[in-house]
Amino acid sequence: MFHVGGGRSALFNWAMAKQSGGTFVLRVEDTDAARNRPEWTDGILTALAALGMHADDPTFEGPYFQSQNVEKHRAATGRLLEAGRAYYCDCTRDDVAARTGNPQSGYDGFCRDRGLAYEPGRALRFRTPDEGETQVVDLIRGNPVFPNSAIEDFIVARGDGSPVFLLANVVDDLDEGITHVVRGEEHLSNTPKQQLLWEALGATPPVWAHLPVIVNEKRQKLSKRRDKVALEDYLAEGYLPDAMVNYLMLLGWAPGNDEEILPFDELVSRFRIEDVNSASAFFDVKKLTSFNGEYIRALSLDEFVAAVDPWLHAPHAPWTEEQYDAAAFARVAPLAQSRVALLADITDNVDFLFLDVPVDDERSWAKAMKPGAAELLADAREAMAALGTWEAEPLKDLVTQVGEKHGLKLGKAQAPVRVAVTGRTVGLPLFESLEVLGRERTLSRVDAAIARLAAAPAADAPA
Repeated sequence: MFHVGGGRSALFNWAMAKQSGGTFVLRVEDTDAARNRPEWTDGILTALAALGMHADDPTFEGPYFQSQNVEKHRAATGRLLEAGRAYYCDCTRDDVAARTGNPQSGYDGFCRDRGLAYEPGRALRFRTPDEGETQVVDLIRGNPVFPNSAIEDFIVARGDGSPVFLLANVVDDLDEGITHVVRGEEHLSNTPKQQLLWEALGATPPVWAHLPVIVNEKRQKLSKRRDKVALEDYLAEGYLPDAMVNYLMLLGWAPGNDEEILPFDELVSRFRIEDVNSASAFFDVKKLTSFNGEYIRALSLDEFVAAVDPWLHAPHAPWTEEQYDAAAFARVAPLAQSRVALLADITDNVDFLFLDVPVDDERSWAKAMKPGAAELLADAREAMAALGTWEAEPLKDLVTQVGEKHGLKLGKAQAPVRVAVTGRTVGLPLFESLEVLGRERTLSRVDAAIARLAAAPAADAPA
């Protein structure tokens, strides 16, 4: 699944490419067969497209597949070997641990000058300079410096001759003309090694920018094993792509002027990678949901109806296609749009219109059906049956008067009516809902609630 952190990284790259007239390059690093499946690649492409990044845009280039560039990767290992910048090594981890006395120690350079030739099983290691330092030009981290003596002679090709990702990435970056690499901070430790490879291959390294880690509310790194991190999951719940783009752009960066909800073009025009904060970024689901609600309310009514349509039909909906009433939904759609924060919320807000009986929510029932609820419902039912005009305002006046008779304000008086008719204590405006539901179905549900309340004492009596 496509991690929201990957979405944030992609958007920052996209914004830089857009504002500079550059190119966003999508490369699928698929050389590890165990982590490569066609459906996962399709998921990446679909997720990026949902965020606005797709091949139809002139800024977009790719996808390239790393597996298609293997011959150039192998050629690069040959160049390093011929230049004396790499050597073959037959040491195992156990060999190194036995020599150093520390199972956790890095490679000790034992094979540097043994002059080994290639044999299956022998890895190719890069000869790291013994002296000096490697400075990484990082637009976020402040150009960190790494002593070369602290960088072990790392493997660039496995025992079967296949290059590892450190070298493959460098070769691909060179091949694709990459000038800027914007990625998560977990890759920072790899950067001096890759920079040494760029220089060893006779090229100028790119400019780097390592983005802050994204954390949950406990300030733990956002983890797919513990947290909801898949972009697809958020979209499936009804987060709008535009809201997700806006929110992800603010993970570690702010446009200034205390503004947050802005169209993407405006975010792009203000974005500066140098202004990204190096501190960890909190993925606040509540704030994302609030953003989403704002974006939903900004839709035209037709756009809103189209957006929620998948949730009004199978497999999302708890009602059948025969039960669904498009005309009834059209009447309540403006009310729903002003209240839902997720597109998926539409189901709970309108199910009372289409189900034969309202949902049975025990908490809502217990909260609303306090002593006296049966009597209030009976009086409301009698008044509703005699009501001349079945419209929201007369219905509101009716329940207000019944509430006054029972010493209750409207807020308390309407609660039993709402639960009897919709099954829940919260939802769309009650009286507009009753108007759309109609007199007959409303009275039937009130009758059922009165009967349930009447039966409750007998059911609760000791045996």
